[in-house]
Amino acid sequence: MRTEKEKMLAGEPYDAWDKQLYSERISCRKLLQTLNNSIPDSDEWRAAIDRLMPDSQGAYLEPPFRCDYGSNIKVGRNFYANFNCVVLDVAEVHIGDNVLFAPNVQIYTAGHPLDVKGRVEEGVEFGTPITIGNNVWLGGGVIVCPGVTIGDNSVIGAGSVVTKDVPANVVAAGNPCRVIKPIEQ
Repeated sequence: MRTEKEKMLAGEPYDAWDKQLYSERISCRKLLQTLNNSIPDSDEWRAAIDRLMPDSQGAYLEPPFRCDYGSNIKVGRNFYANFNCVVLDVAEVHIGDNVLFAPNVQIYTAGHPLDVKGRVEEGVEFGTPITIGNNVWLGGGVIVCPGVTIGDNSVIGAGSVVTKDVPANVVAAGNPCRVIKPIEQ
């Protein structure tokens, strides 16, 4: 019998209120409290990031930062998240090197069934991984929906809702987000 966490990480429906998952989210909240109440570049701030996201490679997170678990966020070198970043990481979030998030970026791997019974009465949830390539810039207020991949070197305009994959080397924007033009190197 698989645990609810194993189901969650496999992208299968799971019980979000499972005791183990709930306990892990509470532990994450405690780390976030330390992170969000510390001064950037302090030892306390760096230790909180390193505990929250093992192998964070020097990520710079402007407080406040929010996530579900932290351990499902995989970042490359030189990752910067500006104020009010939210990452719902019930599935893995892969972020490449040299990625910039403007203020209020939201990354959502979590989803819920459309039927009322599953969504409300049973509390079922599922997750789909998100991948953000190298050298990507997400403008202010961008929302990235479950299962999306954003290609290397792309720029996503402020306020965009990214519901489908975005190829490499483009500027994309809008709700829903769509390619506006290629980026000339």
